[in-house]
Amino acid sequence: MKKIMILTLVLVSLSVCPAFALDQLVYPVKGEHKGSSLLPRQAFEMLKTEPEQTYLVDIRTRYEYQDIGHPAGAYNIPFQFYTTKAGGKGYEKVQNKAFCKDLKARFNQESDSVLFLCRSGVRAIFASNAAVECGFKEEKVFVILGGFEGDKIKDKNSPFFGKRMVGGWRLEGLPWTYKMDSQLMYQPDL
Repeated sequence: MKKIMILTLVLVSLSVCPAFALDQLVYPVKGEHKGSSLLPRQAFEMLKTEPEQTYLVDIRTRYEYQDIGHPAGAYNIPFQFYTTKAGGKGYEKVQNKAFCKDLKARFNQESDSVLFLCRSGVRAIFASNAAVECGFKEEKVFVILGGFEGDKIKDKNSPFFGKRMVGGWRLEGLPWTYKMDSQLMYQPDL
């Protein structure tokens, strides 16, 4: 009877937490970039340890920041904006041409550490490269692996195939919110 209960507990755990049953890397680095990479929990610890000069920058679109939620205390400076032109996967995006100027308006490029977060860790790579190119110190620029939502499950046999259930800020259980704070929102909109 004890063995059956243990087996049942293991099976329930695997079905509730599909990422544990995956044969998939949870936090892959999705491309070369300037700066360093952090796991979500490392980023959270860094924000707690050095709050005076460490800033979390959510570079997703304004829509993603508001309607999907964002890490508590994250500044929104979109790296891209949605356009009104429909493309193959929905509305197309265009790069925020003022991204560098927006970063410099909020943060000190000499002393501040900026931690970039997007949906799953790809756009943050481009943001970190742009930040270094516009004068932020490479050793103070970071990409948060897994982003806010994490990666999709790649196992086609999983009932969760294609769902964003692998890693990420939110799935790590780190603080996040839907609350919009005017001090953290994209400032040119105010």
